[in-house]
Amino acid sequence: MSAPTLRKGTLGTADIAFFVVSAAAPLTVMAGVAPIALLLGGIGAPVGYLVAGVTLAVFAVGFTTMSRHVRSAGAFYAYITRGLGRPVGIAAALIAMLGYNGMEVGVYGLLGSATADTSRALWGIDVPWLPVSLLGLALIWYGGFRSIDFGAKVLGVLLVAETGILGLLAGGVLLEGGSSEGLSLASFSAGNVFVPGMAAVLACAFAAFTGFESTVIYRREARAPERTVPRATYIAVGFLGLFYAFIVWTVVQAFGDAKVVQAAADDPGGLFFSAITTYVGPWAADLMHILIVTSVLASLLAFHNAINRYGLALAEEGVLPAALGRVHPRHRSPYVAGAAQTVLGALVVTGFAAAGADPYAQLLLWVNTPGMIGLMVLQLLAALAVFLFFRRIPHREGRLRTVVAPLVAAVLLTGAIGLVSYNVDLFTGASTAVNVLLVALVPGVFLLGLLLARRLRRHRPEVYASFAAEPPQEGHDGLPDPPAQPVSTSVTL
Repeated sequence: MSAPTLRKGTLGTADIAFFVVSAAAPLTVMAGVAPIALLLGGIGAPVGYLVAGVTLAVFAVGFTTMSRHVRSAGAFYAYITRGLGRPVGIAAALIAMLGYNGMEVGVYGLLGSATADTSRALWGIDVPWLPVSLLGLALIWYGGFRSIDFGAKVLGVLLVAETGILGLLAGGVLLEGGSSEGLSLASFSAGNVFVPGMAAVLACAFAAFTGFESTVIYRREARAPERTVPRATYIAVGFLGLFYAFIVWTVVQAFGDAKVVQAAADDPGGLFFSAITTYVGPWAADLMHILIVTSVLASLLAFHNAINRYGLALAEEGVLPAALGRVHPRHRSPYVAGAAQTVLGALVVTGFAAAGADPYAQLLLWVNTPGMIGLMVLQLLAALAVFLFFRRIPHREGRLRTVVAPLVAAVLLTGAIGLVSYNVDLFTGASTAVNVLLVALVPGVFLLGLLLARRLRRHRPEVYASFAAEPPQEGHDGLPDPPAQPVSTSVTL
Protein backbone atom coordinates (compact mmCIF):
# COMPACT_ATOMS: atom_id res chain seq x y z
CA MET A 1 0.00 0.00 0.00
CA SER A 2 1.35 3.46 -0.90
CA ALA A 3 2.22 5.95 1.82
CA PRO A 4 -0.47 8.54 2.66
CA THR A 5 -0.15 11.97 1.04
CA LEU A 6 -1.65 15.40 1.62
CA ARG A 7 -5.36 15.53 0.86
CA LYS A 8 -5.82 16.89 -2.67
CA GLY A 9 -8.67 19.08 -3.83
CA THR A 10 -9.60 20.18 -0.30
CA LEU A 11 -9.05 23.95 -0.22
CA GLY A 12 -10.98 26.52 -2.21
CA THR A 13 -10.06 30.15 -2.84
CA ALA A 14 -11.67 31.36 0.39
CA ASP A 15 -9.93 28.69 2.48
CA ILE A 16 -6.48 29.65 1.18
CA ALA A 17 -7.23 33.34 1.60
CA PHE A 18 -8.24 32.68 5.23
CA PHE A 19 -4.86 31.05 5.87
CA VAL A 20 -2.78 33.89 4.49
CA VAL A 21 -4.85 36.80 5.85
CA SER A 22 -4.98 35.12 9.27
CA ALA A 23 -1.18 34.87 9.23
CA ALA A 24 -1.02 38.66 8.95
CA ALA A 25 -3.16 39.00 12.15
CA PRO A 26 -5.06 42.14 11.05
CA LEU A 27 -6.48 43.03 14.47
CA THR A 28 -3.12 42.64 16.20
CA VAL A 29 -1.37 44.66 13.49
CA MET A 30 -3.92 47.47 13.70
CA ALA A 31 -4.25 47.74 17.48
CA GLY A 32 -0.57 47.05 18.17
CA VAL A 33 1.38 48.67 15.31
CA ALA A 34 -0.83 51.21 13.53
CA PRO A 35 -0.62 53.70 16.46
CA ILE A 36 3.17 53.67 16.07
CA ALA A 37 2.76 54.34 12.33
CA LEU A 38 0.53 57.33 13.14
CA LEU A 39 3.02 58.59 15.69
CA LEU A 40 5.90 58.35 13.20
CA GLY A 41 4.22 59.50 9.99
CA GLY A 42 1.26 61.54 11.13
CA ILE A 43 -2.19 61.42 9.58
CA GLY A 44 -0.76 60.34 6.20
CA ALA A 45 -0.09 56.86 7.61
CA PRO A 46 -3.05 55.22 5.75
CA VAL A 47 -1.28 55.91 2.46
CA GLY A 48 1.71 53.86 3.60
CA TYR A 49 -0.48 50.77 3.77
CA LEU A 50 -1.86 51.48 0.30
CA VAL A 51 1.65 51.86 -1.13
CA ALA A 52 2.75 48.58 0.45
CA GLY A 53 -0.36 46.85 -0.90
CA VAL A 54 0.21 48.15 -4.43
CA THR A 55 3.86 47.07 -4.33
CA LEU A 56 2.96 43.54 -3.28
CA ALA A 57 0.11 43.39 -5.81
CA VAL A 58 2.67 44.15 -8.52
CA PHE A 59 4.83 41.35 -7.15
CA ALA A 60 1.81 39.03 -7.19
CA VAL A 61 1.29 39.59 -10.94
CA GLY A 62 4.49 37.81 -11.94
CA PHE A 63 4.42 35.44 -8.98
CA THR A 64 0.97 34.07 -9.78
CA THR A 65 1.77 33.89 -13.49
CA MET A 66 4.71 31.62 -12.71
CA SER A 67 2.46 29.53 -10.45
CA ARG A 68 0.79 28.17 -13.59
CA HIS A 69 4.13 26.74 -14.71
CA VAL A 70 5.60 25.47 -11.42
CA ARG A 71 3.79 22.66 -9.62
CA SER A 72 6.52 21.73 -7.13
CA ALA A 73 5.47 21.70 -3.48
CA GLY A 74 8.47 23.85 -2.54
CA ALA A 75 6.70 27.19 -3.07
CA PHE A 76 9.25 30.00 -2.80
CA TYR A 77 12.37 27.89 -3.10
CA ALA A 78 10.97 26.01 -6.09
CA TYR A 79 10.28 29.26 -7.93
CA ILE A 80 13.70 30.63 -7.08
CA THR A 81 15.40 27.39 -8.14
CA ARG A 82 13.65 27.44 -11.51
CA GLY A 83 14.73 31.02 -12.16
CA LEU A 84 18.06 31.48 -10.37
CA GLY A 85 19.48 27.97 -10.17
CA ARG A 86 19.79 25.23 -7.55
CA PRO A 87 22.40 26.84 -5.27
CA VAL A 88 20.29 29.95 -4.80
CA GLY A 89 17.17 27.80 -4.51
CA ILE A 90 18.67 25.69 -1.72
CA ALA A 91 19.81 28.86 0.07
CA ALA A 92 16.27 30.22 -0.35
CA ALA A 93 14.86 27.06 1.25
CA LEU A 94 16.90 27.71 4.39
CA ILE A 95 15.82 31.36 4.45
CA ALA A 96 12.21 30.21 4.13
CA MET A 97 12.61 27.99 7.17
CA LEU A 98 14.22 30.88 9.08
CA GLY A 99 11.54 33.30 7.92
CA TYR A 100 8.44 31.25 8.67
CA ASN A 101 9.80 29.83 11.93
CA GLY A 102 10.88 33.29 13.04
CA MET A 103 7.48 34.74 12.26
CA GLU A 104 5.73 31.99 14.22
CA VAL A 105 7.92 31.20 17.21
CA GLY A 106 8.32 34.83 18.26
CA VAL A 107 4.55 35.25 18.29
CA TYR A 108 4.26 32.81 21.20
CA GLY A 109 5.75 35.65 23.26
CA LEU A 110 2.99 37.93 21.98
CA LEU A 111 0.41 35.29 22.87
CA GLY A 112 1.67 35.22 26.44
CA SER A 113 1.88 39.00 26.84
CA ALA A 114 -1.46 39.69 25.07
CA THR A 115 -3.25 37.13 27.24
CA ALA A 116 -1.70 38.63 30.37
CA ASP A 117 -2.76 42.13 29.28
CA THR A 118 -6.31 40.93 28.54
CA SER A 119 -6.62 39.15 31.87
CA ARG A 120 -5.37 42.22 33.71
CA ALA A 121 -7.63 44.62 31.78
CA LEU A 122 -10.81 42.56 32.12
CA TRP A 123 -10.48 40.79 35.46
CA GLY A 124 -7.55 42.40 37.24
CA ILE A 125 -5.70 39.08 37.34
CA ASP A 126 -1.96 38.78 36.65
CA VAL A 127 -1.33 35.70 34.52
CA PRO A 128 2.28 34.53 33.96
CA TRP A 129 3.09 34.53 30.27
CA LEU A 130 5.13 31.30 30.01
CA PRO A 131 2.32 28.80 30.85
CA VAL A 132 0.07 30.61 28.36
CA SER A 133 2.71 30.36 25.62
CA LEU A 134 3.28 26.66 26.30
CA LEU A 135 -0.47 26.00 26.26
CA GLY A 136 -0.59 27.86 22.97
CA LEU A 137 2.13 25.58 21.59
CA ALA A 138 -0.02 22.55 22.45
CA LEU A 139 -3.17 24.06 20.91
CA ILE A 140 -1.38 25.03 17.69
CA TRP A 141 0.24 21.60 17.44
CA TYR A 142 -3.22 20.01 17.67
CA GLY A 143 -4.62 22.38 15.05
CA GLY A 144 -1.81 21.47 12.66
CA PHE A 145 -2.16 17.77 13.46
CA ARG A 146 -5.79 17.80 12.36
CA SER A 147 -6.80 17.93 8.70
CA ILE A 148 -6.22 21.07 6.65
CA ASP A 149 -9.95 21.65 6.20
CA PHE A 150 -10.32 21.67 10.01
CA GLY A 151 -7.71 24.42 10.16
CA ALA A 152 -9.44 26.36 7.40
CA LYS A 153 -12.75 26.29 9.28
CA VAL A 154 -11.13 27.46 12.52
CA LEU A 155 -9.27 30.28 10.78
CA GLY A 156 -12.40 31.31 8.91
CA VAL A 157 -14.31 31.83 12.16
CA LEU A 158 -11.45 33.63 13.91
CA LEU A 159 -10.71 35.88 10.93
CA VAL A 160 -14.36 36.93 10.60
CA ALA A 161 -14.39 37.77 14.31
CA GLU A 162 -11.23 39.90 14.32
CA THR A 163 -12.04 41.79 11.13
CA GLY A 164 -15.62 42.15 12.33
CA ILE A 165 -14.63 44.02 15.49
CA LEU A 166 -12.51 46.42 13.41
CA GLY A 167 -15.43 46.87 11.02
CA LEU A 168 -17.65 47.62 14.00
CA LEU A 169 -15.23 50.32 15.13
CA ALA A 170 -15.14 51.84 11.64
CA GLY A 171 -18.92 51.75 11.36
CA GLY A 172 -19.34 53.48 14.72
CA VAL A 173 -16.93 56.26 13.73
CA LEU A 174 -18.58 56.84 10.35
CA LEU A 175 -22.13 56.80 11.75
CA GLU A 176 -21.16 59.41 14.33
CA GLY A 177 -19.45 61.52 11.68
CA GLY A 178 -16.07 61.25 13.34
CA SER A 179 -14.77 63.68 15.95
CA SER A 180 -15.95 67.25 16.40
CA GLU A 181 -13.79 68.15 13.39
CA GLY A 182 -15.97 65.98 11.14
CA LEU A 183 -14.79 63.52 8.49
CA SER A 184 -11.74 64.56 6.49
CA LEU A 185 -9.67 63.28 3.58
CA ALA A 186 -6.58 65.22 4.68
CA SER A 187 -4.75 61.90 5.24
CA PHE A 188 -4.46 61.55 1.47
CA SER A 189 -3.18 65.06 0.68
CA ALA A 190 0.38 65.41 -0.60
CA GLY A 191 1.36 67.64 2.30
CA ASN A 192 0.55 64.91 4.81
CA VAL A 193 1.94 62.03 2.75
CA PHE A 194 5.35 63.38 1.74
CA VAL A 195 6.73 63.86 5.22
CA PRO A 196 10.04 62.61 6.70
CA GLY A 197 8.34 59.96 8.83
CA MET A 198 6.67 58.24 5.88
CA ALA A 199 9.74 56.03 5.32
CA ALA A 200 9.24 54.56 8.79
CA VAL A 201 5.50 54.15 8.10
CA LEU A 202 6.29 52.18 4.95
CA ALA A 203 8.56 49.89 6.96
CA CYS A 204 5.69 49.20 9.37
CA ALA A 205 3.25 48.77 6.49
CA PHE A 206 5.32 46.19 4.61
CA ALA A 207 5.75 44.22 7.84
CA ALA A 208 1.95 44.09 8.15
CA PHE A 209 1.64 41.97 4.99
CA THR A 210 4.10 39.28 6.01
CA GLY A 211 3.02 35.82 4.89
CA PHE A 212 0.57 36.83 2.15
CA GLU A 213 2.59 34.97 -0.48
CA SER A 214 2.15 31.62 1.28
CA THR A 215 -0.83 30.81 -0.95
CA VAL A 216 1.37 28.68 -3.20
CA ILE A 217 2.36 26.46 -0.27
CA TYR A 218 -1.14 24.96 -0.38
CA ARG A 219 -1.06 24.15 -4.08
CA ARG A 220 -1.15 20.38 -3.58
CA GLU A 221 -4.24 20.65 -1.38
CA ALA A 222 -6.09 23.23 -3.48
CA ARG A 223 -9.00 22.64 -5.81
CA ALA A 224 -8.05 23.72 -9.35
CA PRO A 225 -4.81 25.32 -8.07
CA GLU A 226 -4.13 27.12 -11.37
CA ARG A 227 -7.17 29.27 -10.53
CA THR A 228 -7.55 29.19 -6.75
CA VAL A 229 -3.94 30.05 -5.89
CA PRO A 230 -3.76 33.28 -7.98
CA ARG A 231 -7.23 34.33 -6.86
CA ALA A 232 -6.44 33.79 -3.19
CA THR A 233 -3.19 35.74 -3.56
CA TYR A 234 -4.88 38.75 -5.12
CA ILE A 235 -7.75 38.62 -2.62
CA ALA A 236 -5.33 38.47 0.31
CA VAL A 237 -3.10 41.35 -0.74
CA GLY A 238 -6.01 43.46 -2.02
CA PHE A 239 -8.06 42.96 1.12
CA LEU A 240 -5.17 43.66 3.47
CA GLY A 241 -4.06 46.82 1.65
CA LEU A 242 -7.52 48.37 1.47
CA PHE A 243 -8.62 47.17 4.91
CA TYR A 244 -5.52 48.43 6.70
CA ALA A 245 -5.69 51.85 5.03
CA PHE A 246 -9.43 52.18 5.73
CA ILE A 247 -9.17 51.22 9.39
CA VAL A 248 -6.22 53.53 10.07
CA TRP A 249 -8.09 56.37 8.34
CA THR A 250 -11.20 55.78 10.47
CA VAL A 251 -9.11 55.90 13.64
CA VAL A 252 -7.73 59.25 12.47
CA GLN A 253 -11.34 60.40 12.08
CA ALA A 254 -12.21 59.11 15.54
CA PHE A 255 -9.78 61.56 17.19
CA GLY A 256 -9.52 64.21 14.49
CA ASP A 257 -6.64 65.25 12.26
CA ALA A 258 -5.31 67.69 14.85
CA LYS A 259 -5.46 65.38 17.86
CA VAL A 260 -4.81 61.80 16.75
CA VAL A 261 -1.00 61.99 16.79
CA GLN A 262 -0.98 63.31 20.34
CA ALA A 263 -3.47 60.61 21.36
CA ALA A 264 -1.17 57.97 19.86
CA ALA A 265 1.79 59.46 21.72
CA ASP A 266 -0.08 59.53 25.05
CA ASP A 267 -1.27 55.90 24.89
CA PRO A 268 -0.29 53.96 21.76
CA GLY A 269 -1.42 50.63 23.18
CA GLY A 270 -4.81 52.00 24.16
CA LEU A 271 -5.59 54.07 21.04
CA PHE A 272 -7.94 51.56 19.40
CA PHE A 273 -9.54 50.59 22.70
CA SER A 274 -10.25 54.22 23.49
CA ALA A 275 -11.78 54.77 20.05
CA ILE A 276 -14.06 51.75 20.18
CA THR A 277 -15.14 52.59 23.75
CA THR A 278 -16.17 56.07 22.62
CA TYR A 279 -17.94 55.14 19.39
CA VAL A 280 -19.33 51.67 20.17
CA GLY A 281 -19.20 51.05 23.90
CA PRO A 282 -17.06 49.57 26.70
CA TRP A 283 -18.35 46.08 25.92
CA ALA A 284 -16.77 46.31 22.46
CA ALA A 285 -13.43 47.26 24.00
CA ASP A 286 -13.65 44.20 26.26
CA LEU A 287 -14.45 42.04 23.24
CA MET A 288 -11.53 43.53 21.32
CA HIS A 289 -9.19 42.52 24.14
CA ILE A 290 -10.36 38.91 23.82
CA LEU A 291 -10.25 38.92 20.02
CA ILE A 292 -6.64 40.12 20.01
CA VAL A 293 -5.75 36.87 21.75
CA THR A 294 -7.72 34.82 19.19
CA SER A 295 -6.11 36.88 16.39
CA VAL A 296 -2.69 35.84 17.65
CA LEU A 297 -3.80 32.19 17.81
CA ALA A 298 -5.06 32.38 14.23
CA SER A 299 -1.75 33.82 13.05
CA LEU A 300 0.16 31.07 14.86
CA LEU A 301 -1.95 28.31 13.30
CA ALA A 302 -1.59 29.78 9.82
CA PHE A 303 2.20 30.02 10.05
CA HIS A 304 2.42 26.57 11.69
CA ASN A 305 0.62 24.99 8.74
CA ALA A 306 2.89 26.78 6.27
CA ILE A 307 6.04 25.68 8.10
CA ASN A 308 4.87 22.08 8.23
CA ARG A 309 4.41 21.99 4.48
CA TYR A 310 7.82 23.50 3.87
CA GLY A 311 9.33 20.86 6.17
CA LEU A 312 7.42 18.13 4.35
CA ALA A 313 8.61 19.37 0.96
CA LEU A 314 12.26 19.57 2.03
CA ALA A 315 12.06 16.09 3.56
CA GLU A 316 10.70 14.78 0.25
CA GLU A 317 13.61 16.54 -1.47
CA GLY A 318 16.05 14.64 0.75
CA VAL A 319 17.43 17.83 2.32
CA LEU A 320 15.76 17.31 5.72
CA PRO A 321 15.41 13.92 7.48
CA ALA A 322 12.97 11.59 5.73
CA ALA A 323 10.88 11.19 8.92
CA LEU A 324 9.66 14.78 8.52
CA GLY A 325 8.01 13.71 5.28
CA ARG A 326 5.51 11.40 6.96
CA VAL A 327 1.83 12.22 6.47
CA HIS A 328 -0.83 11.11 8.95
CA PRO A 329 -2.94 8.30 7.42
CA ARG A 330 -6.23 9.72 8.71
CA HIS A 331 -5.84 13.49 8.88
CA ARG A 332 -3.45 13.70 5.91
CA SER A 333 -1.35 16.25 7.76
CA PRO A 334 2.47 16.46 7.92
CA TYR A 335 2.28 15.51 11.57
CA VAL A 336 5.95 14.68 12.18
CA ALA A 337 7.05 18.02 10.73
CA GLY A 338 4.42 19.64 12.94
CA ALA A 339 5.71 17.91 16.05
CA ALA A 340 9.28 18.91 15.23
CA GLN A 341 8.25 22.53 14.74
CA THR A 342 6.40 22.48 18.06
CA VAL A 343 9.47 21.13 19.85
CA LEU A 344 11.60 23.85 18.27
CA GLY A 345 9.11 26.48 19.42
CA ALA A 346 9.08 25.08 22.95
CA LEU A 347 12.88 25.16 23.12
CA VAL A 348 13.05 28.78 21.98
CA VAL A 349 10.22 29.92 24.25
CA THR A 350 11.60 28.21 27.36
CA GLY A 351 15.10 29.39 26.51
CA PHE A 352 14.00 33.03 26.44
CA ALA A 353 12.01 32.51 29.64
CA ALA A 354 15.01 30.95 31.40
CA ALA A 355 17.10 33.95 30.39
CA GLY A 356 14.55 36.28 31.98
CA ALA A 357 13.64 37.85 28.62
CA ASP A 358 10.55 39.97 28.10
CA PRO A 359 7.99 38.02 26.04
CA TYR A 360 7.10 41.04 23.89
CA ALA A 361 10.18 43.25 23.70
CA GLN A 362 12.62 40.38 23.22
CA LEU A 363 10.99 37.03 22.37
CA LEU A 364 8.52 38.55 19.90
CA LEU A 365 10.51 41.41 18.43
CA TRP A 366 13.94 39.80 18.31
CA VAL A 367 12.75 36.52 16.82
CA ASN A 368 10.20 38.06 14.43
CA THR A 369 12.57 40.62 12.91
CA PRO A 370 14.95 38.27 11.03
CA GLY A 371 11.90 36.22 10.05
CA MET A 372 10.23 39.27 8.52
CA ILE A 373 13.37 40.37 6.67
CA GLY A 374 13.94 36.80 5.46
CA LEU A 375 10.48 36.60 3.91
CA MET A 376 10.96 39.96 2.20
CA VAL A 377 14.29 38.76 0.76
CA LEU A 378 12.48 35.67 -0.54
CA GLN A 379 9.95 37.92 -2.27
CA LEU A 380 12.77 39.84 -3.92
CA LEU A 381 14.51 36.66 -5.09
CA ALA A 382 11.19 35.30 -6.36
CA ALA A 383 10.56 38.48 -8.39
CA LEU A 384 13.99 38.15 -10.03
CA ALA A 385 13.36 34.44 -10.59
CA VAL A 386 10.09 35.16 -12.41
CA PHE A 387 11.84 37.48 -14.86
CA LEU A 388 14.69 35.04 -15.59
CA PHE A 389 12.42 31.99 -15.73
CA PHE A 390 10.30 33.40 -18.53
CA ARG A 391 13.39 34.46 -20.47
CA ARG A 392 14.49 30.82 -20.65
CA ILE A 393 11.35 28.89 -21.59
CA PRO A 394 8.82 29.14 -24.42
CA HIS A 395 5.53 30.54 -23.13
CA ARG A 396 2.38 32.41 -24.08
CA GLU A 397 2.39 34.91 -21.23
CA GLY A 398 2.42 38.67 -21.87
CA ARG A 399 5.40 40.96 -21.26
CA LEU A 400 3.52 42.91 -18.61
CA ARG A 401 3.34 39.79 -16.44
CA THR A 402 6.76 38.35 -17.21
CA VAL A 403 8.97 41.43 -17.63
CA VAL A 404 7.45 44.67 -16.38
CA ALA A 405 5.73 43.44 -13.19
CA PRO A 406 8.60 41.31 -11.83
CA LEU A 407 11.24 43.98 -12.52
CA VAL A 408 9.15 46.77 -11.00
CA ALA A 409 8.42 44.53 -8.02
CA ALA A 410 12.13 43.77 -7.61
CA VAL A 411 12.99 47.47 -7.50
CA LEU A 412 10.19 48.26 -5.05
CA LEU A 413 11.00 45.29 -2.81
CA THR A 414 14.68 46.27 -2.74
CA GLY A 415 13.59 49.68 -1.47
CA ALA A 416 11.27 48.07 1.08
CA ILE A 417 14.02 45.81 2.43
CA GLY A 418 16.28 48.83 2.71
CA LEU A 419 13.61 50.77 4.63
CA VAL A 420 12.98 47.91 7.05
CA SER A 421 16.69 47.28 7.62
CA TYR A 422 17.45 50.97 8.11
CA ASN A 423 14.54 51.35 10.54
CA VAL A 424 15.03 48.01 12.25
CA ASP A 425 15.21 49.69 15.65
CA LEU A 426 11.49 50.46 15.27
CA PHE A 427 10.79 46.74 15.34
CA THR A 428 13.27 45.66 18.01
CA GLY A 429 13.89 48.53 20.39
CA ALA A 430 17.31 46.93 20.83
CA SER A 431 20.90 48.12 20.82
CA THR A 432 22.86 48.62 17.60
CA ALA A 433 24.83 45.43 18.21
CA VAL A 434 21.67 43.35 18.59
CA ASN A 435 20.10 44.95 15.51
CA VAL A 436 23.17 44.24 13.38
CA LEU A 437 23.13 40.62 14.52
CA LEU A 438 19.41 40.20 13.77
CA VAL A 439 19.71 41.68 10.28
CA ALA A 440 22.91 39.73 9.57
CA LEU A 441 21.14 36.42 10.27
CA VAL A 442 19.47 36.51 6.86
CA PRO A 443 22.61 36.85 4.69
CA GLY A 444 24.34 34.44 7.08
CA VAL A 445 21.69 31.77 6.49
CA PHE A 446 21.84 32.47 2.75
CA LEU A 447 25.59 31.82 2.76
CA LEU A 448 25.03 28.64 4.77
CA GLY A 449 22.55 27.54 2.12
CA LEU A 450 25.08 28.06 -0.66
CA LEU A 451 27.58 25.95 1.28
CA LEU A 452 24.91 23.26 1.76
CA ALA A 453 24.26 23.29 -2.00
CA ARG A 454 27.94 22.77 -2.66
CA ARG A 455 28.05 19.87 -0.21
CA LEU A 456 24.95 18.24 -1.72
CA ARG A 457 26.37 18.52 -5.23
CA ARG A 458 29.59 16.82 -4.17
CA HIS A 459 28.34 14.18 -1.75
CA ARG A 460 24.66 13.60 -2.66
CA PRO A 461 24.47 14.43 -6.37
CA GLU A 462 21.15 12.63 -6.83
CA VAL A 463 19.50 14.88 -4.22
CA TYR A 464 21.09 17.97 -5.74
CA ALA A 465 20.06 17.03 -9.29
CA SER A 466 16.41 16.47 -8.38
CA PHE A 467 16.02 19.46 -6.08
CA ALA A 468 12.76 21.34 -6.80
CA ALA A 469 12.06 19.14 -9.82
CA GLU A 470 8.54 19.14 -11.20
CA PRO A 471 6.14 16.36 -10.16
CA PRO A 472 4.57 14.20 -12.90
CA GLN A 473 2.23 16.03 -15.25
CA GLU A 474 -1.21 16.49 -13.75
CA GLY A 475 -2.82 17.68 -16.94
CA HIS A 476 -4.81 20.46 -15.31
CA ASP A 477 -3.61 23.68 -16.87
CA GLY A 478 -3.46 22.98 -20.57
CA LEU A 479 0.01 24.50 -20.81
CA PRO A 480 3.12 22.68 -21.97
CA ASP A 481 5.20 21.46 -19.05
CA PRO A 482 8.51 23.21 -18.56
CA PRO A 483 11.37 20.75 -18.23
CA ALA A 484 12.26 19.48 -14.77
CA GLN A 485 15.17 21.89 -14.63
CA PRO A 486 14.86 24.46 -17.42
CA VAL A 487 17.80 26.52 -16.20
CA SER A 488 21.41 25.69 -15.74
CA THR A 489 22.80 26.21 -12.28
CA SER A 490 24.61 29.33 -13.33
CA VAL A 491 25.39 30.22 -9.73
CA THR A 492 28.20 27.82 -9.00
CA LEU A 493 30.40 27.21 -6.04
